[in-house]
Amino acid sequence: MRMPRRGLVIQARTRWLLVGLALLFSLVLLMYLLECAPQTDSNGSLPGVVGESMGKEYYQALLQEQEEHYQNRATSLKRQIAQLKQELQEMSDKLKSLQEKKSPKVNGMNYQATKEQTSNDLLEFLHSQIDKAEVSVGAKLPSEYGVIPFESFTSMKVFQLEMGLTRHPEEKPVRKDKRDELVEVIEAGLEVINNPDEEDGQDEDDGVGDRQLYSENDFIEGYYRTERDKGTQYELFYKKMDGMEYRHVTLFRPFGPLMKVKSETVDISRSIINIIVPLAGRTEAFAQFMQNFRDVCIHQDKRVHLTVVYFGQDGLSEVKSILESVARETDFHNYTLVSLNEEFNRGRGLDMGARAWEKGEVLMFFCDVDVYFTAEFLNSCRLNAEPGKKVFYPVVFSLYNPAIVYANQDIPPPVEQQLVHKKDSGFWRDFGFGMTCQYRTDFLTVGGFDLEVKGWGGEDVHLYRKYLHGDLMVIRTPVPGLFHLWHEKHCADELTPEQYRMCIQSKAMNEASHSHLGMLVFRDEIEAHLRKQAYRTNSEAVG
Repeated sequence: MRMPRRGLVIQARTRWLLVGLALLFSLVLLMYLLECAPQTDSNGSLPGVVGESMGKEYYQALLQEQEEHYQNRATSLKRQIAQLKQELQEMSDKLKSLQEKKSPKVNGMNYQATKEQTSNDLLEFLHSQIDKAEVSVGAKLPSEYGVIPFESFTSMKVFQLEMGLTRHPEEKPVRKDKRDELVEVIEAGLEVINNPDEEDGQDEDDGVGDRQLYSENDFIEGYYRTERDKGTQYELFYKKMDGMEYRHVTLFRPFGPLMKVKSETVDISRSIINIIVPLAGRTEAFAQFMQNFRDVCIHQDKRVHLTVVYFGQDGLSEVKSILESVARETDFHNYTLVSLNEEFNRGRGLDMGARAWEKGEVLMFFCDVDVYFTAEFLNSCRLNAEPGKKVFYPVVFSLYNPAIVYANQDIPPPVEQQLVHKKDSGFWRDFGFGMTCQYRTDFLTVGGFDLEVKGWGGEDVHLYRKYLHGDLMVIRTPVPGLFHLWHEKHCADELTPEQYRMCIQSKAMNEASHSHLGMLVFRDEIEAHLRKQAYRTNSEAVG
């Protein structure tokens, strides 16, 4: 009888020993995870509003937010690793099953060969997804509706076209998976730059001390878009604060792990932009344009040439006077004034401005007098256009009528204070293709504008479609540094029905947001309601 009792005691001790080992293992694992948790970068951008009080509660809130961020990041990475392992295992099992069907008798050597073949087949599949996507070369598309536009982002914000009722033109990523995705992409780009391989054109013999390392603070901007049957493409740009060279990394996620497409150094220090502006009248608007040009191009960028193509004689002397005044005050003489004594035609004006350049290849920015741009946009223009490879079609943020947007103020604020990306202040002008950066040889090779188009609108869409029908890649994305200032539109009776429809559509879109237009439409109803409320209040007070 003692033997069974003794066996039970040993069994119980063994069970408690296993439980103790399990708890010890869990404790060691917890300590390991805590030790491997990423350290807070004291120089990084922390969530919150600049200028908040730096009290104890503020720092505690920041620390708590950072702690939650890293915990969520660790959880997200674990989940992604588990999912990828599962997907790879499933893919390997499928390929293994197919291989076994082809070769039923598998010995030890054949099994090893099968395993290697499985990995090669998987890599071949992922690379085939990159080859199918519009990453390295452009795809021929039937019309502008076939383009998949990029969305742009910085380390803190995303600039997006598709808004609906809950999204905004500019916002911090609300969805946690989107935040984690962009953080992962930025870190993957840094890994590519800081640990280059042979095909990146850098010697592996160079030690880390001889190579300039990049951090998250050096990330400038990025673009991404998803082709639903292939994957997501990312274009990332990094730059040291005191340098002029940009590092450009292209990544592609073929519905699986990120794969590097290329890594290159882009030197834009000597890249001249020829800004071409067609004009007829509008001298006050031109004076405002030249103020922005003086601040951004002459004082900051210093690598531009201005070409103004003026139609008619009325106002020509004023335009000359404005240009000469700027030249005297700033010692800036890199401008050309082309005078055409004929009816205004935007396509012809831009075409004449492109052909007036006689110094060989140059990057051109087709601009309008009502456009406000920043120095950062000029660099985006340089980074996203490449001769013989790609053209840049940024989406402009068009500002609404300031008299409606700021109706509750005595006078609208200065233009510089109106440049904000909000639903009630403007919209992404995704139906406009007039602002573009492209090289002169590409413009001439594709045939330039259709000069048969007269008056307002249409010429830019025809040029855009020419590029879509060709082999060049079209980069289409909203950019934060490009604004279209509101001005009153007049749709002439001489326009064709199609042009007149486009003009009226543009006029309606430019006036105010949906909510502001609703307030104007129902203004009488609102005023009647307010009068009733006032009458009821007075009646109750008298009673």
